[in-house]
Amino acid sequence: MAILDHHKKIETHATLLLVLSFLVVTIGGIVQIAPLFYLENTIEKVEGVRPYAPLELAGRDIYIREGCYVCHSQMIRPMRDEVERYGHYSLAAESMYDHPFQWGSKRTGPDLARIGGRYSDDWHVLHFLEPKSVVPESVMPPYAFLFDRAASPRHVDDLMAANRAVGVPYSDEMIAAARADFLAQSDPAADPSGLLERYPGVQVRNFDGRPGVSEADALIAYMQVLGTMVDFSTFTPDVSR
Repeated sequence: MAILDHHKKIETHATLLLVLSFLVVTIGGIVQIAPLFYLENTIEKVEGVRPYAPLELAGRDIYIREGCYVCHSQMIRPMRDEVERYGHYSLAAESMYDHPFQWGSKRTGPDLARIGGRYSDDWHVLHFLEPKSVVPESVMPPYAFLFDRAASPRHVDDLMAANRAVGVPYSDEMIAAARADFLAQSDPAADPSGLLERYPGVQVRNFDGRPGVSEADALIAYMQVLGTMVDFSTFTPDVSR
């Protein structure tokens, strides 16, 4: 009864309740946050994760500009229904070069964290031209205008420099070659050796199947790289952290 009496005093004394609540939240916050200051890195490094190639980075900007993130998350939670539908749960390292990251739980459409390689370029072309032609129940609007808009490499080096300022490890060499790499990724006739050296595993082809480099090329290049950098057949999580 004595404990209950003390509890009643706290509940009926607004100032005391406020002070004690503040102390509890402060202690809990310190316990959670303080250890992070002693960790060299809070993100487990995973083999295969690299910064986006210039064309992929431009496609990501188009993805954000068009508000694709409003209906599609890029975060597969470690729940059985999500893993069985979308694939391996998302790793923090996969988004370490995303500014801003595309996590969330809002899904008017499916999660896109593992969309890369799941469908062909032709499927994406049809999907952007007329979504209902490949997904009859889709409520997504068409994005046919992306095929008529040229994607210019004019400012891609500035975009990469801005990303480097917030921690993406783009080297001086990468930024200097940004415009050439941008054009080379969508040109099967170009020499991709330098591009492949700077961005291992990068996909090189005409993504929209049309002459020139369109915004659709850039967006499809970005879509096709999502979830493909990590080889989950050999990935072993670090359980010591």
